[in-house]
Amino acid sequence: MLENIHDAHNVSAIFRTAECAGIDMVYLVYNTSEFPRISKTSSASANKWIEVKRFNNVKDCFLELRKQKYKIYSTHIPENKTCISYSLYDIDYTKKIALVFGNEHSGVSDEAINFSDKNLVIPMFGMVQSLNVSVSAAICIYEGVRQRMLKGMYDKTFYTGKELNEKLKKYLSK
Repeated sequence: MLENIHDAHNVSAIFRTAECAGIDMVYLVYNTSEFPRISKTSSASANKWIEVKRFNNVKDCFLELRKQKYKIYSTHIPENKTCISYSLYDIDYTKKIALVFGNEHSGVSDEAINFSDKNLVIPMFGMVQSLNVSVSAAICIYEGVRQRMLKGMYDKTFYTGKELNEKLKKYLSK
């Protein structure tokens, strides 16, 4: 889930990374900024292969994710030490999870943090304590790829024949 990410290059890069990892759906919440135009160059046309679900508020997006039985992890750097955060390496990406990435300047909203099941962080050891949002997304997504490969999850599809046919029709019509 991407929340109010305003830089089109970041959104495009995240779409490209997601598609390369086999992710075929991205949830978007835009309630404080306009949805940016997705660049075909930056995304390598990944948006053709990714279904996008747009929401104008966090609550509706999270309700939809919960209805789909996702466990939701926000990705933010907590300001206080009482917030429990988990390393991205401690998360089981072989389960049905959704990762929330926030705006480049303000991060994930308090509302999204409060609705999330847990918070995850990317361990950092230098003086700078944040990465570009597209880099953060890529690191988290590819930790998921690593875990799923180890369990053989890319060796077979989880879609029914009917679902695959519907996806193919949709892709060919774009």
